Amino acid sequence: MTLEEKLKHLPDKPGVYLMKDENGQIIYVGKARSLKSRVRSYFRGRKHQPVKVQAMVEKIADFEYIVTDTEVEALILECNLIKKHRPRYNINLKDDKHYPYLKVTVNETYPRVVVTRSLKKDGAKYFGPYTQAGAMREMLKLLKKLFPIRSCKQPTVDGKSRPCLNAHIKRCLAPCSGKVTPEEYREVVNELILFLEGKQERLVERLRERMEAAAVRLEFEKAAELRDQLQAVEKVMTKQKIISSGQEDQDIIAFARGFNEACVQVFFVRQGKLLGRDHFFLEVTEEMTRTEIMTAFIKQYYSRVERPPREILLQEPVEEQKLLEQWLSEKRGSRVYLKVPKRGEKLKLVEMVARNALMVLQEEELSRRKKAMAGEQALLELQEQLGLSKLPRRIECYDISNIQGTNSVGSMVVFVDGEPRPDQYRRFKIRAVKGPDDFASMAEVLTRRFRRVQAEDTRGFENLPDLVIIDGGKGQLGAARRVMRQLGVASIPTFGLAKEEELLFAEGNPNPIRLPRDSEALYLLQRLRDEAHRFAISYHRNLRAKESKRSLLDEVPGIGPKRKQALLRHFGSVKRIGEATVEELSQVEGMTRKVAEQLHEYLGRN
Repeated sequence: MTLEEKLKHLPDKPGVYLMKDENGQIIYVGKARSLKSRVRSYFRGRKHQPVKVQAMVEKIADFEYIVTDTEVEALILECNLIKKHRPRYNINLKDDKHYPYLKVTVNETYPRVVVTRSLKKDGAKYFGPYTQAGAMREMLKLLKKLFPIRSCKQPTVDGKSRPCLNAHIKRCLAPCSGKVTPEEYREVVNELILFLEGKQERLVERLRERMEAAAVRLEFEKAAELRDQLQAVEKVMTKQKIISSGQEDQDIIAFARGFNEACVQVFFVRQGKLLGRDHFFLEVTEEMTRTEIMTAFIKQYYSRVERPPREILLQEPVEEQKLLEQWLSEKRGSRVYLKVPKRGEKLKLVEMVARNALMVLQEEELSRRKKAMAGEQALLELQEQLGLSKLPRRIECYDISNIQGTNSVGSMVVFVDGEPRPDQYRRFKIRAVKGPDDFASMAEVLTRRFRRVQAEDTRGFENLPDLVIIDGGKGQLGAARRVMRQLGVASIPTFGLAKEEELLFAEGNPNPIRLPRDSEALYLLQRLRDEAHRFAISYHRNLRAKESKRSLLDEVPGIGPKRKQALLRHFGSVKRIGEATVEELSQVEGMTRKVAEQLHEYLGRN
């Protein structure tokens, strides 16, 4: 159907719509109480719509929609689709996919605290997100001191005769050695959850009761441990700022606007105490009203929060407040209120958060300006020191990684205007070179890279660099320059960067170039080289990991992934498969007599 025909057939039901451009790319995701009226509104009276909406409508070539039963379902689906597709015309929570959470695995018999970057409906409890990984690590360190729960990675606990070192230093109750019952262990986990929820008063009461009970039972060592834990929790409590005497659970949210972005500050108040704060950056906020910015943040932020507080104080009103309150109440399991204070102490709290948001935004803008100036200075220094005819806006660095010639790989790292561009990084698996020959491997990588320019390959190879850095000395540089002459790109300035003394080598010049130790140019090249090395090493490790997972079964004709899994599931190991008879092998799901005979013969030879 054409766009006009689709508009005529829109249902008068709640749902989500996805606007697409001529390339099929999703450029906007929205939700509607009535898909029929909402989607049609974009194509009526365009002159009276905001400039951004007009620009978006001009690019709409098609749209899809998903009907939901309720408006709350549409809201949840909208949040998920924005996070998944990150459309150009939606306000986006910057880098939200990278924010870590603390996960308490209460769905396990002996729960753990682990760091994760994704929320799943797996029965566990999640706390976060934490935008500052350092603050999250400090919290994790404190939890390990206060609550001796296990930190091993396996979800189940295997019986051991001797516990690990953590048990000896009082950092684990050692459920693996049977020193604690599931009920006793769970009690400690519940106390940890109280701490993370900010309910320290209740935690102090429980610890004091347990300490006194242990003393009555004459378990003085246990009572002393509980006393130390109680004192540590009370010490944390004394550092927390009292916000309210009413012991409310609140989030206080305000923001400051910059150019096409907003810095949103969130203060977390639990039981009347300020537990912490966090800031987030929203992108694509130009021409958006303050109400639209606040609404977008509430949707995207709380879609990732497992249990919102009872009261959320806002600097600005939000669109569809009742709908958002209904959604948040369902997440919490009890009533949640969104409020915009007009006077009194709550207004002062919101104003305090707004001031903090403005300070963070100003610091971020200052940091960016300094970074940009340092980057420009580095490029100017490089141009001068290396005698380049123009500023090296785009720099490419190449590195080779292997261990004794196995799984050789090459990396291409790109910096533009002094900053890394990971979307343009490329990696190469060395194909033609056998053994540890870095010179030939470098030649292969450069050949494949610059041949793609000639082939007009648009997968990130179409832009030629202003400067090429080869990680290595004269040998690697010579191999690279021979290839570049053959492919007609010898005019690109190319230098080898030696590891030990940070010397630069140019073709035909016996004397190395030594950049000043305190120069921005040297710092830029070091970052570039280290990034190329890291990227190559990570690819090399991935290949080695895949190689190590291979077994003799992968080499047997007729044994594919499904049969391999069935055999390992049935016998438990390759060794036991090798000890099995043809009849026993034939009994495994998916195996035939002929394949069983081939497998038995092959494993017998190896």
